[in-house]
Amino acid sequence: MAGSVCGCTVLTALLQQQQQQQQQRRARRQNTVNSGTAAFIHVRENLEELGKVAEDTDLLFLKGLLDSPVVTSLVKVQDRLEDPPLSVEPVCPVCDIVDEILHDFKLSRNENARELVSLLRGSHLKALLETHDAVATRRDASPSPDPLFLTMPTDERADAVRVVGLRRNPDEPLGLTVQVDESGNLIIARILGGSTAARQGLLRIGEVIMEVNGQEVHTPDELQRAIHNAKDNLSLKLGPGIAGDGSRPLKSTCYMRALFDYDPSEDTLLPCREIGLPFQKGDVLLIVDQADPNWWQARRTEGESLGPPGLVPSLELEERRKAFVPPEADFVHKISICGTRISKKKKRKMYESKSNGEFDSAELLLYEEVAIMPPFRRKTLALVGPRGVGRRTLKNRLINSDPEKFGTIVPFTSRPPRVLEEDGKSYWFTDRESMECDIREHRYLEHGEHGGHLYGTKLDSVRELIRSGKMCVLDCSPAALKILHNSTEFMPYVIFIAAPGMEQLKSLYDLGRSTGASNRNLTFDRQSSIRYSSRRARTLESLASLYEEDDLKNTLEESAALQRAYEKYIDQVIVNEDFDNTFRQVVAALDALATEHQWVPVNWIY
Repeated sequence: MAGSVCGCTVLTALLQQQQQQQQQRRARRQNTVNSGTAAFIHVRENLEELGKVAEDTDLLFLKGLLDSPVVTSLVKVQDRLEDPPLSVEPVCPVCDIVDEILHDFKLSRNENARELVSLLRGSHLKALLETHDAVATRRDASPSPDPLFLTMPTDERADAVRVVGLRRNPDEPLGLTVQVDESGNLIIARILGGSTAARQGLLRIGEVIMEVNGQEVHTPDELQRAIHNAKDNLSLKLGPGIAGDGSRPLKSTCYMRALFDYDPSEDTLLPCREIGLPFQKGDVLLIVDQADPNWWQARRTEGESLGPPGLVPSLELEERRKAFVPPEADFVHKISICGTRISKKKKRKMYESKSNGEFDSAELLLYEEVAIMPPFRRKTLALVGPRGVGRRTLKNRLINSDPEKFGTIVPFTSRPPRVLEEDGKSYWFTDRESMECDIREHRYLEHGEHGGHLYGTKLDSVRELIRSGKMCVLDCSPAALKILHNSTEFMPYVIFIAAPGMEQLKSLYDLGRSTGASNRNLTFDRQSSIRYSSRRARTLESLASLYEEDDLKNTLEESAALQRAYEKYIDQVIVNEDFDNTFRQVVAALDALATEHQWVPVNWIY
């Protein structure tokens, strides 16, 4: 009995020692776990205190960043990586305990003790206990691959050939492209992120595809037929690939707003049209890989989810394509409007700073990097469009509807004040020299000359109105959009007021003249009367009607041309067919900005 008590005492002591060690390890881990998460929560709960030293836009962006589930997951991963590794304490071998028991009970006369000794001395149980000790004391120290193996010639590592099995949906592409190298090997050239091949993670770029379901393949067509016939399950025999040289750019993930339409079925340069990703102007694309200089891997954002992956032309490739114009196509064709069509041959023109707006309108923008922000109110509202579509009337009605929320600025002019005109009422009056000096120093958003006098909208006036807490409503020239768009000071929401049909446009002209919002008239000079004089149109009324019709057609053509030239800056297009309906659409669009997340240029944030 003494030996039995001794053996139990030893086992109890060992168990207590192990429990104490585990408690100590848990206590040490608890002191370091979630340190990053705690700091993360502390910052999120004290955002209001940052309002004294940070802009509202910065706080909105920070709040959206802290509320993002992706960032929260990253913080948890960081905490996990920073946790100290669990140290494996030395384990007391079971064989040592058995030896102690055998030593204590070898002279015992108790039948149970003798039976226990007999069992413990058995060869099978002894082998089992030795295996237990070996597993318990083993360290996870798997040897890393021999670097010499990676540099071996292909013929010296025949054992690197492997067979992988893939499961796929027959209606879903596998998501890889291949090419044939100089030796005739069929090599995996690209694996689309998020595709079937990428999700299973069994294929590597550069590997040689030798067989599909036991059938040898040597060309892309043979591979395509073999995959098509394989249905659900694929068995690929892969040969070792060539290691990359590290010269390719790293994989970069970002969001891009497309500024052109793309149809892969019409792209003759696409390696495989089935994996091309179609998109329309204004779509936001998640670019998951820019390693290929010609083709990016992308996914189209669809609300809060992502569409299937595919290939889209890179910025470099599309710029080369857009810049190339065949000699036989060296004409600029404007779209047909109301039966009219204009074709102008290109002509060379020297750059002049005073006409830089014309060159800005021809600037080639294909993708714009964007980021998503939580709901916030824009600082300026820019109403742009052709002359005579009611922009000024719309601006005045919007300001009168809520003077505490909306405001506008008073322009500057170099002309002398007229009788009963007050400085700062309709214009700020200044001298021409001061205006010319400010124009040279780029202090004006836009400016022009009329009747020998300068007129302009000063940037400081816009800034002052924004600082007062109001949204600045501008009916500016489209050429001013670039300044507004590229600055974090103004953050504009741009609405293009497009011209409606002929009858509606004529009604807008009449409304503008009756309210005084438009200074346009139907007077004409002697040249125009000579141009339109005929036997059927000799009266003043008929000549005015002809002049008005030509004026309306010019407005329609101007509307289409401006929309095409500046659509990269436009957030919304409204055709002003009914003034009340147009006003309601503008108000609804501004209200939505306060409740919906917005894709904005990254230069507004970073």
